[in-house]
Amino acid sequence: CVVNREQILESVDSSLKRLGTDYIDLLQIHWPDRYVPLFGSGDFSPSNVRDSISFEEQLSTLKEVIDSGKVRYIGVSNETPYGVCSMIELAKREPDLYAKIVSIQNSYSLVCRKDYDGGLSEACFLHDVGLLAYSPLAGGVLSGKYSDPDKVPENARLNMFPGFMERYLGSQNEAAVKAYGNIAKEADLTPAQLALSWCYHREHVCSSIIGATSIPQLSENLKSYDIKLDDDVMEKINKIYKKYTDPTKAY
Repeated sequence: CVVNREQILESVDSSLKRLGTDYIDLLQIHWPDRYVPLFGSGDFSPSNVRDSISFEEQLSTLKEVIDSGKVRYIGVSNETPYGVCSMIELAKREPDLYAKIVSIQNSYSLVCRKDYDGGLSEACFLHDVGLLAYSPLAGGVLSGKYSDPDKVPENARLNMFPGFMERYLGSQNEAAVKAYGNIAKEADLTPAQLALSWCYHREHVCSSIIGATSIPQLSENLKSYDIKLDDDVMEKINKIYKKYTDPTKAY
């Protein structure tokens, strides 16, 4: 569906009704209305550009729901430097018309970081847009539980979402995950502890979104916050990053 004025107003009212609350703390556009390459679909191609809802329509409508008291803050998800900077510029130029985004929810992990670190990090830092990192375990891949492709259950997340998870298979990602797993073993950590601790304590990460499916997983996820990786481990991670900079896109 498109993210236009009608859809935004309807979704806010419907969400308030379902939640049984008076306001929404943070409302985010889940992904851009315009064409943007997502989930390992390749790089930007001008030939794929299509008509889309303008930033002006979206931000003016979001200003409406903020001014009405239904929403406190707004953000974006799966956005690009162009999207972030365009929205910020509109809000700066005409703050009475357009709402300012305060957050960005993008995929961010040891194996999926180049898109953010390579451009978005600067834009978001200078424009005070906080990163809410989702998929810090890369769909569970960085936990090591999919290390043997022949033993992945049919109902595993890796198999349940065609088009979304394929980038983690058959690419250099598998070699990168193995290399990070070796670092974890040397540091007497589980692969998940290493990946989560690294993500939790990145200086531009404001919060992380985890997706545990069991109590043991949840416990490991939460306790990983108390783990601080030392300089030696960080140096090893940096070396792997230089070798596998953007592994889900390399074959």
